[in-house]
Amino acid sequence: MTASKGTIRLGLIGDNIHTSRSPALHRICGQLCDLEVRYDLLIPPDQGETFEAILAQMQKDGFAGTNVTLPYKERAAPMVRIADPMIARIGAVNTIRFGPDGPEGFNTDYSGFISAFRVAFTDLPPGKVALIGAGGVGKAVAFGLIALGATEIACIDQDLAKANTLAQTLAKCGGNHTKAYAAGMEAVALADGVINCTPLGMVGYPGSPLGDGLIPANAWVFDAVYTPVETQFRAQAIAAGAQFLSGWELFFHQGVDAFEIFTGRRPTNMGQLRAMLLDPTLSLAS
Repeated sequence: MTASKGTIRLGLIGDNIHTSRSPALHRICGQLCDLEVRYDLLIPPDQGETFEAILAQMQKDGFAGTNVTLPYKERAAPMVRIADPMIARIGAVNTIRFGPDGPEGFNTDYSGFISAFRVAFTDLPPGKVALIGAGGVGKAVAFGLIALGATEIACIDQDLAKANTLAQTLAKCGGNHTKAYAAGMEAVALADGVINCTPLGMVGYPGSPLGDGLIPANAWVFDAVYTPVETQFRAQAIAAGAQFLSGWELFFHQGVDAFEIFTGRRPTNMGQLRAMLLDPTLSLAS
């Protein structure tokens, strides 16, 4: 389908994204900003194309930008120009804006996590955090934790090399106020905050990175998964009596930040945007 003149073309590249709410979020943002937005889902395995080929074709086809999700965020970083040194250190990109000088990369998982945390927990200090998952979203959230003033970040991943690499990078950037190190699941019991940045819990990736009964009762807990919102990890946190922050909040805030990068516009009424996005009767055609 060809976009009409004046339509802002956006998209999302990723695997297993058939149920993503990103199209609705960006179209509603467009509606609230008096902009006509088309937002497409592009799934490399379904299209028989590589991530690199799809990204190149999007720019040729006149897309203003694209979001990037699992498993391509780290793969995208070396393919784009990154002006922000912080994003370069993260080494993962979830938002790409196409321009005359080529694609430019951003990470709104980083900014979105900071916003989501502050809205949910106001002045709560992150304290000692057990971060499970050292992939693309884990890296962004970890740097967000440094910005929020976390005192310790225990990096946990099945791939110990990835956990060590992330911990070493964080230790260089955290200065004297954030200690970062690779750890095992034993770090969860000592944590003030516990974070799931693995795919476990997503549609197509059932389960939880933790066994039942391991989340401390007084902890705050964040699950980066938002499709579905009701995850096993969330149930474990609620059962422990922990304060829980849903991945839906990260999705919401990172999406608004990405829309502003793409268009230069930002909805002024966040409450209205939230209500429209949560309205099951709302249908927005592409």
